[in-house]
Amino acid sequence: MSAWERSSTARVVPPARPRKLAKVPFVELADGRLQGVVSSGSDIGRVYVSSVASGTYAFACSTNNNRPCGGAHGSYCKHIMALISEAVLQYGAGRVARYLKVEAADGEPTALTITADMADTFPSQAGSQAAAAVFSRFLRHLTYLELAPVTTPLPDMQWFPSTRAVA
Repeated sequence: MSAWERSSTARVVPPARPRKLAKVPFVELADGRLQGVVSSGSDIGRVYVSSVASGTYAFACSTNNNRPCGGAHGSYCKHIMALISEAVLQYGAGRVARYLKVEAADGEPTALTITADMADTFPSQAGSQAAAAVFSRFLRHLTYLELAPVTTPLPDMQWFPSTRAVA
């Protein structure tokens, strides 16, 4: 166990399987959506902010400049499919299916069956209102990667209550 895991008061959940961060550097289950940042296949300087809503499966995909994705016309684009695949690697298929409220037909769900089950409902295309917040959170996570590993509290994480607080 690493030093930061021993000193952390939050439970550290290891990924279901290791994943490569080049294609999908950021994925999270938050705000009632599976959301994240997906690298462009054609332009190294462009990323897409993609999301799928829990329960309704409404999807959104746009660039970090808020331009709509050219592949998201009435169905999931390749960015959303990559996001779902990486979420399954990060969190496990069962957890992703439960969070998105996908009813598994039979057996253990996979990224392919989760995507197919959601696409079968003909989900609507949602607006990209959440894109700015998701991209901002991604940029914030990148700043933490630049910090040296320490066991002392980070200044902008001070709002967490101390475990040794005196009443």
